[in-house]
This record gives sequence, structure tokens and C-alpha cells, in this order.
Amino acid sequence: MAKPFVLVPADLKEFENYRWHSVANQYLEAAIAGAGATPLILPAFGDQLDIDGALDRVDGVMLTGSRSNVYPEIYGVTPSTAHEPYDHARDATTLPLIRRAIERGIPLLAICRGFQELNVALGGTLATEIQDIDGRMDHRAPVHDDQKERFRIRHQVIIETGSCLGRIMDADKIDVNSLHRQGIARLAPGLTVEGVAPDGTIEAVRVEGAKAFAVGVQWHPEYWVKTDSVSARLFQAFGDELRERMGARLLAARAAG
Repeated sequence: MAKPFVLVPADLKEFENYRWHSVANQYLEAAIAGAGATPLILPAFGDQLDIDGALDRVDGVMLTGSRSNVYPEIYGVTPSTAHEPYDHARDATTLPLIRRAIERGIPLLAICRGFQELNVALGGTLATEIQDIDGRMDHRAPVHDDQKERFRIRHQVIIETGSCLGRIMDADKIDVNSLHRQGIARLAPGLTVEGVAPDGTIEAVRVEGAKAFAVGVQWHPEYWVKTDSVSARLFQAFGDELRERMGARLLAARAAG
């Protein structure tokens, strides 16, 4: 059976005097096991890429988390060491990709850094070191050698009534993991809040009036997609949208051929 293709933008990393375009294995496995899709890695070449040509050939876009942060000057904030590290090549690739995917009605799932990229791409801003803001929880990963402990599910998200996320989860509260030190400061025009942490930190958004599924989450559903029902439901919903898009794409190709 044919599977939909999902485009996954890469980070650009330097290691042993080489530059590597890379995506963490966990996200690719989640696309396969959770969404039933075939992931395709998009290298971080910015405006050297034919973004529309790439989008013509896929059924969705998934934006991953990363250790790097969106460069603050992009959203009007002076850079500081608290905003580091950066990945300028990824910024130059993902921000126009997000805008075109939304404009074209191509399903989009944005995770962690991707969630923040979605907000910046549409005109919002970010805050750094949010654990230092009065009244905020510490959303950073616990310091631990065991990845399962770092990605442990540990706080609630309160889901907005009548939201897309609420329909997916069939619940008004869910439990998620948390591994971030940045968060949304000013919500972008066109984004609607889907869920918040108990301290008010925005944890999920959707693109209001989007032609297709366009959801971002600040947590990491990819890590537990095989064992956690909340994570599985999100990827299943994304996969359903990918398959619907694939069907429409294949019909259009047959009609044109």
C-alpha cells in the first residue's frame, strides 16, 4: 500500500570538519510508526532550494525539535548568550517552508523548535529562559544520563474548549513531557491557542482558518509515540491528514496525465 511522504527539514551541524544535514532518528521513526508515512529529509540550504517543487512531491511537513534556537533578530530581539545556540541555515529553510505549506494547504505538524518556528514565521516573538519568569515552572529537561528520564511525561496541558487538539484527544487535559527553555512571548497573528501548561505557558497552537491540519506543540510526542496514547493520537491525526492529501495529490496527477 502506498504511504504518504512527509518532508522533514534538517538541522545543519558541524562535526569533525564536515557540515552535516541531520534529523534525529526519533522523529523519523515517529513519522513511520505513528503517522504511517515515509519521511524525506530536506537539507538546510535556504533559498538555494525549490521549496514549491519539494512541496509538490509530498503530502505534509513535520518540523522537529533541536538544541538550536531561532535567531532572535528575526523576531526583533537583540541576540544574547541566553538565546544561543543558533542554526541560521535551518531558519532560512524552515521559515519560508512554513509559510508556503500553510498558503498551499499542506498538512503541518510542528514540534518544539518547530512550534517556535511556526510562531516566528507568522509574526510572533519568543521569550528565552522562561523558568526565570515569575510564576513559571521549569520546563527544561531534568539533568539525567537516561534519555527516558529526560523525556519523562511530567506536567499537564489544559486544552482549550472546542479546539482541534481537544477533538483529537477527546479530553480537556493531557499529560506531556517538557524539554524547553524558550516559549512564545507574543502569539503570532493567525495562531490560536490550543493548550496551556498550568503556569500559563502556551503549549499548543493551530493556524486559524488553515486549509489543512496545521498544529504546533511545544512538547515531544515523537519520543513516546509507540507507548503513550496522547502522543499516538496526535501522530495518527497527522497521518490521517497526510493520507487525505496523498489521495488528492494522486487524483490530480492522474487527471493531469
